Amino acid sequence: MAAGSNLIYIVAAIIGIGVVSQVLSDRFQVPSVLFLIASGIVLGPEVLGVVNPDSFGGGLSAIVGLSVAIIVFEGAFHLRIQKLREAPAATIRVVTVGALIALIGTAAAIHFLLGSPWTVSFLIGALLVATGPTVIAPILEVVPARDRVEALLETEGIVNDVTAAILAVVIFEAIVADVTEPGAVLTLFAERLGVGVVVGALVAAAMVYGLRYVDLSPGNAPQNARLLVLAGALVAYGAADFIATEAGIAAVATAGILLGNADIPYEEDISAFKGDITLIVLSFVFIALAALLDFGTLIRLGLGGLGVVVVVALVLRPLLMFLSTRGDRFTTGEKWFMSLVGPRGIIPASVATLFAIQLRAEGLTQAADTLVGTVFLVILVTVVFEGGLARQIAEYLDVIPMRVLIVGGGKVGRTLAERLEDRGENVVLIEHDPDIIQIARNAGHTVHQGDGTDTDVLRSAGAGNAKIVVAATGDDDVNLLVAQLANSKFDPETIIARANNPNNVDAFEELGVRTISSVLATAQAIDNYIERPAMMNWMGEIGHSGDVQEVEVTSEEIVGRTVRDIGPELPEGCLIALVARDGQTSVPSADYTIQHGDRITVIGGHDAVREAMAFVNPDS
Repeated sequence: MAAGSNLIYIVAAIIGIGVVSQVLSDRFQVPSVLFLIASGIVLGPEVLGVVNPDSFGGGLSAIVGLSVAIIVFEGAFHLRIQKLREAPAATIRVVTVGALIALIGTAAAIHFLLGSPWTVSFLIGALLVATGPTVIAPILEVVPARDRVEALLETEGIVNDVTAAILAVVIFEAIVADVTEPGAVLTLFAERLGVGVVVGALVAAAMVYGLRYVDLSPGNAPQNARLLVLAGALVAYGAADFIATEAGIAAVATAGILLGNADIPYEEDISAFKGDITLIVLSFVFIALAALLDFGTLIRLGLGGLGVVVVVALVLRPLLMFLSTRGDRFTTGEKWFMSLVGPRGIIPASVATLFAIQLRAEGLTQAADTLVGTVFLVILVTVVFEGGLARQIAEYLDVIPMRVLIVGGGKVGRTLAERLEDRGENVVLIEHDPDIIQIARNAGHTVHQGDGTDTDVLRSAGAGNAKIVVAATGDDDVNLLVAQLANSKFDPETIIARANNPNNVDAFEELGVRTISSVLATAQAIDNYIERPAMMNWMGEIGHSGDVQEVEVTSEEIVGRTVRDIGPELPEGCLIALVARDGQTSVPSADYTIQHGDRITVIGGHDAVREAMAFVNPDS
């Protein structure tokens, strides 16, 4: 009874500390895994000794397995096919060619630097291929990178989590069974992946059918939908794992991807519920495994272990990332960011721990120590340095796009967001009305729920990194307060407010806020159609067949040259209309010399203008 009571206290303490870690992560904008690992080390035998290898009895394997199933399912559920189109070619190369480079390179480093047998080296190499959504997602929460960067890193984490775990299990079984034939190893891998995909697809189909066509009791339908999905994920894992060891990970990943991309009811409720469950499970597993870490094992690796970390993080990672993204739309800064931010996560930690237990039972203590020590050393170093410094790395490499915050998700706000997003801007709507939020999210917009007149809401939506704040509600009092808060608390480059009553324009302009009066703007538009019909007809096509864009000059190819010289090199169908320099804007003559930092306005066809922007500013 005492042992059981102690286990209850330990589990309760771990979950409590895990939740506090998540709160601290949000408060200080630092990836939560840093707090989780630090908490685990403090609770473990190296410091307080509250948690030790015997704390969980023989149930650790089952606990970790089910927890990993929930974590992988959660990550896969948010993997949207539409989002993958942001970087399709690079993503495929990263999870194929890139993963192969990581596997072979890591195995070679371990073999030559630590003197481990090739079988053990490839086992560790397979585990260290995985980055994982458990470490990538917290980083992307505090580093709002472009969608194409997030899509690649998230996909890499989810796909490599699955393939790395299956490959590691196959290699481990090959070691235990003394299988050395490559064909036999490949067969083991294909069997587990195939079983997982089939079981996952069947379970996903059953869940979609149940959510769409089965009466889930109208009064409790959202709750029952959440429970159905959670049960489905666990059933997929258990069924596949029963058929073939470790096929469960592939099953939950398959089920999550298929369900996440299906049109199902109560999706928002399901997503929020799973997110909360995953945070609790993730906190528990990370703290529990970190508490089992023996520093003596790390120290015994010596300089060879540090050499492996350097090869994995600073040689192989940049190599595979630059090769995989070659010729794609990623900027050099984005490539370096993805190269320097690839921490290893829960899959390597959990699977390595379980393998080590079995290896020690087989009498292979040296192999077990090398396995656990190397994996945890790479995790600690990459999580602490790459995860902890991710935002600083992103800021140094200038990969965080300046946000545009639009307070008010009504028709005006949504229409503006659609136009800005079509040009590649990183737009966040802030809205408190649940019905409007649902409409905006269904339209594909990013929506932060809350009151835009609340400083904490503005901050959590990214006002500290916002280039532009737009107050676009139908209430002038709200718009004025938003403008005041943005100006005094966050100081964005531009604040734009909608004035529904023209009599309020002066109040906005006294704050230095650029103001658009709905009444005056409508009257001016009508007047322009009367006096300048051709121009207004063309302006109506902006964002479709025509476009006007302002871009900063950074390309050395055009600096110091005249508009006359640059003109023939611009794409056909566009021209330089304006140049802004030192606060002055003018229509340039043919002999006007362009300087670095000038902001030029390009006008013309939609596609031609986009090509011209890339020519003028290659990193735009």
